[in-house]
Amino acid sequence: AKTTKKQWYQRRVLEFQTFQHYFKRINLSGHAMVNIPKVRRTFCKYSECKKHTQHKVTQYKAGKRNKIALGERRYRMKQMGFGGQTKPVFRKNAKTTKKQVLRMECQTCHKKKQVTLKRCKHFELGGQKKRKGQMIQF
Repeated sequence: AKTTKKQWYQRRVLEFQTFQHYFKRINLSGHAMVNIPKVRRTFCKYSECKKHTQHKVTQYKAGKRNKIALGERRYRMKQMGFGGQTKPVFRKNAKTTKKQVLRMECQTCHKKKQVTLKRCKHFELGGQKKRKGQMIQF
């Protein structure tokens, strides 16, 4: 059951559309303030479920780098001895935001999937919902 490029693209568009209503425009730069609930009901594609179930939402964080990975060892060997920095160090960073990645765990089968969101300057997980006509309390 290999997915074609068109099917993959359609699935990505569908996943994006499910999160689109969480985006709220605040600043004029085009980047949104995003507030996403900690638990949400969404489709679980794995064979145990194949239906909409509750998913626990967490923010993806890159793991610790492995010191014994081949690229890391090769880099350390190249850096040894005289000659200073051997590989380029990236300094011209143009982006001010990062794309947010959500890690969603199905509550019934405990399988995990990741969903990428748009770029945003402020990301909030499980924050308070805004209500119209409510007074701001300090």
